[in-house]
Amino acid sequence: MNLKEALKIADKIVFEKTGQHLDDLQEAVLRGTLERETYKHIAKDFDCSESSVRKVGAELWEILSEELGEDISKSNLRSAIERLQVSLFSSNFAQNVSEQHISSIFNICGEGRHPPEQRNSHPPNQETANSKPTKTLHQDLSEMPELGNFFDRTSELQTLTTWILQQNCRLITLTGISGIGKTSLAVQLVKQIKNEFEYAVWYTLDEFPTIDKFQSNLTQLFSQSENLDSSPTNQKRLPLIKYLQNHRCLVVLDDVHNLFSSGEFAGKYKPKYEEYRSLFKQIEKLSHQSCFLLIGWEPPKEVPQLTSENTPIRTLQLTGLDSAAAREILRDKGLAEIDNCEALIHRYQGNPFWLKSVATLIQELGIGATDLLIDDTILLPEDVKDVWVHLTLANVSKKS
Repeated sequence: MNLKEALKIADKIVFEKTGQHLDDLQEAVLRGTLERETYKHIAKDFDCSESSVRKVGAELWEILSEELGEDISKSNLRSAIERLQVSLFSSNFAQNVSEQHISSIFNICGEGRHPPEQRNSHPPNQETANSKPTKTLHQDLSEMPELGNFFDRTSELQTLTTWILQQNCRLITLTGISGIGKTSLAVQLVKQIKNEFEYAVWYTLDEFPTIDKFQSNLTQLFSQSENLDSSPTNQKRLPLIKYLQNHRCLVVLDDVHNLFSSGEFAGKYKPKYEEYRSLFKQIEKLSHQSCFLLIGWEPPKEVPQLTSENTPIRTLQLTGLDSAAAREILRDKGLAEIDNCEALIHRYQGNPFWLKSVATLIQELGIGATDLLIDDTILLPEDVKDVWVHLTLANVSKKS
């Protein structure tokens, strides 16, 4: 679909919802989004503030989401519009929208208005007849957790989206101490960009298989999907890297620190998992169109701590939430007006999980924040304290 057709379809959808055609700023936001420009760039081109562009974008995504029946965002707008064009000529689309809606959109795509009984007698528009169908999406997100409210992290979310969709980074590590919100951020990210990939999978590494088992699980998913999408049933299974080269894949590995030995030097693999080093190096070095997102307390040693724009790898280390976002957590727990709120947030370093834990403690014991701030004690669950000790040892080993 070319840009002009996409804008026409979006304009028609907005007009049917609001009774008004796209204004200049709305069109600029749509045009810039379809051309994969950032909000900042769109604002600069249109000579307005970035906040105005974001507000208009949010309103547009809400309208399009309601009309198209799926969550539309800046990251998946293009693919959603392309799927709509293909679906205009499918029987599924005809069953789910009114004849009037079909007629109006057919008119946009160059068919012209025809009575329902005459439409099938007219050959389809040549461009539409030759349009290449979008590839089938295969998603295994059964291990992706269902989390509660998402607090802030807007800039981090935009950074990850840019790295993956615009800069085509192959290997990204998302690090930070336990409870800081790594998994929550990754879940939000995957929800927004998953439809940009042919394959999207999520593995949580609680009991992680050996490298052979892991690669076998992934290649089995790829090969089974290819068999479903094509007639042959005896296709030979390829090496994992070949699937990553042939298809656009997003693979998320959560709790990747479980690959490493505790109490050892940072990033040292457990004996059975040392071959993951070769896999991560292969993903980094070899050319392909996929992305691995590794989530954990610390990155593998193969991932350099300092990266540049010239490499296909990135590392994002999360720190605590700012005061405003941390207050939202306390407000969500019914503690918006407690005394010494800022001091409590500072003591617990803006860590979302720690703040939720101490908020629950305040409610259960019926005490105030002042009582928890008398000395330097940090009240945390035992399992979180164990994590803190592990990370402290890891930091010491990095400095030594």
